[in-house]
This record gives sequence, C-alpha cells and structure tokens, in this order.
Amino acid sequence: MDFLNKYTSQIIGITRIVAGLCFLEHGTQKVLGFPLAADAMPRAFDLMSRSGAAGVIELVAGALIVLGLFSRWAAFIASGEMAFAYFLAHFPRSPFPLLNGGDGAVLYCFIFLVLAAVGPGAFAINKK
Repeated sequence: MDFLNKYTSQIIGITRIVAGLCFLEHGTQKVLGFPLAADAMPRAFDLMSRSGAAGVIELVAGALIVLGLFSRWAAFIASGEMAFAYFLAHFPRSPFPLLNGGDGAVLYCFIFLVLAAVGPGAFAINKK
C-alpha cells in the first residue's frame, strides 16, 4: 500500500494518541475512580498495591504518550508494565489471551514497544 507511505508519520502519531488515551483511561479508573463501571463500588486508592502502582504508571505514561513528551521512554515503561500484567494477572488463568482476558494487555505491550522503537510520529511535543 504505497499510497500510505507519505502519511506514515501522521498514522503513527494518531495511533500513539489513540492508544495513549485508551491507556490513560485505565489509569484514571484505577487512580481517580473514573469512569466507574455501573456495577462497581468506588474503592480507596492504595498506591502500595500492585493495582495502585499500575494505575500510576498508566496515568503518567498514558498522559506522556498522548502528548508525545518523552513518549519513547513512557511507551517502553508502559510496554513492560503490560508484559508484567499479562504474565502476573492473565497467564495463570490460561495461556490463551482470548480465554484469560489478556488480549488487551498483549496488544498494549506490542503497540507501545513499536512506539518506543519508531518514535512518536507527528503531533508530538518532542519528536525524539
């Protein structure tokens, strides 16, 4: 699809922004309790828990990825967090992502790994 070659930077930038916003949403849910699922009760935020640490990483890295500020480092850290999330929370249930609910973690892991390798694309605050 050679006709898309001239838009590579913009496509990478849009992918970075969309993936970052989705990742940020996971952080806001864990740290701020928003958006709250209809059947969920708000819980106290515990920074020292595994979920609390994940929430902080998702909140900070997600915001940096969206902005394109230190996005390679943020994406690399987010990718590692998602690898840990998959193997600690999902893999023990089943080795198959479809059955263990870990398909999102796998996709985030590799999307962020690609962004760490290729850079933020267009629309980034710093383009390194």
